[in-house]
Amino acid sequence: MMRRWQWAARLLTRQMWFRAGLFCVFAIALALASALVGHTISYDFAAKVGSKSVDGILNLLASSMLAVTTFSLTAMVQAYSGATSSITPRAVQLLIDDSTSQNALATFLGSFLFAIVGIVALSTGIYGNTGRVILYAGTILVILIIVVTFLRWIQHIARFGRVSDTIDRVERAATDAVRGMLQQARFGVADPPLIPGDAHVLHHNRIGRVTHVDVAEIGDVAAKIGANIHLVSGPVHFVDPSRPVAWVDAKLDDGQACLLRDAFTVEHQRTFDHDPRFGLVVLGEIAARALSHAVNDPGTAIAVIEAGTRVLSAVLRHRPGADCAPPPRVIVPPVAFADMIEDLFRPIARDGAATIEVGIRLQKALAALVAIDERAMPDCRREAQDAFDRGQGKLASDRDAAELSLLHRRLWDSGHGVIG
Repeated sequence: MMRRWQWAARLLTRQMWFRAGLFCVFAIALALASALVGHTISYDFAAKVGSKSVDGILNLLASSMLAVTTFSLTAMVQAYSGATSSITPRAVQLLIDDSTSQNALATFLGSFLFAIVGIVALSTGIYGNTGRVILYAGTILVILIIVVTFLRWIQHIARFGRVSDTIDRVERAATDAVRGMLQQARFGVADPPLIPGDAHVLHHNRIGRVTHVDVAEIGDVAAKIGANIHLVSGPVHFVDPSRPVAWVDAKLDDGQACLLRDAFTVEHQRTFDHDPRFGLVVLGEIAARALSHAVNDPGTAIAVIEAGTRVLSAVLRHRPGADCAPPPRVIVPPVAFADMIEDLFRPIARDGAATIEVGIRLQKALAALVAIDERAMPDCRREAQDAFDRGQGKLASDRDAAELSLLHRRLWDSGHGVIG
């Protein structure tokens, strides 16, 4: 369970400027350290090393790194623009958070600043002959880092922002969110929770999406007041002042209510970290765009179905460990499995109804989920029936319609799913 300050620190380290800033500070410190420790190097050693050539190396480094930084920024912006226009805007954040591209940008920009600071310091004469040796060694180290980073960046840029790469990123993000779920998924249709009339109902004063809940902080408040705290809203929910986020079967003072309210982080946009449904929604959007008449790419839709099925299989196999279990007296509502499969399969069934390949893969994917956990049978059967009904009304070929009908009966009429 992640505390609120840990969540804020995690978001900070993902910012694109963070790694670039750290490397820039390191590079500037390395360039200036040469003037401070240069006196420890003997003059004879400095003469043998030939550190006077560092001037030309730094000039070459400064000019080349500026060009490489500009190239890297251009490539990254093009990848973001391509994902926005041809994949889905919701997946762009995963590209922005990519550690390899951030490391490359930080290395190139930091190397440029290192060279600039070194050139300026050399012009002032603060190094001396012995200080140049430290600067020379630092320059060689920076060049080695640049070479390794540039080779990784070349290999990385070949796939960065492509459709298959984006699908893999969304799948990983959704699977990681599943591993952090505090409860197993709920199957079937459940009645909405009833809040007792004498309960203290907590509302949030902001409007937006819950992106993080500090369950540990809520557990501390629950232990202090000696009462159960029932969460109503979590990272999958949209909240406003009219919707409760939690209720307590005890009285709360203003300070405790404020602590509970602050435990809910509400933002304007959804995030992938604690919201597995958002990853499934984005996968569904990728498939829906691929199935549009402008793109007409059922292969991508099938790849999304397979990726989403792996995520849903992780949901079915998920068993919260001791590090994920909610604290005592904190009741966390489970996520409905029916909502998850609807987030993924409903847009694909709608936009791929006229494509037999997509219809077949949908039926088999839902049957595969039932084979993993039979408790998912009612939800998967309902979604399979919806996809089948849509296909029967849209398939242009009678042969395709008959094939889909035969497969549907074979998988679902017997009462259990099989993998064909």
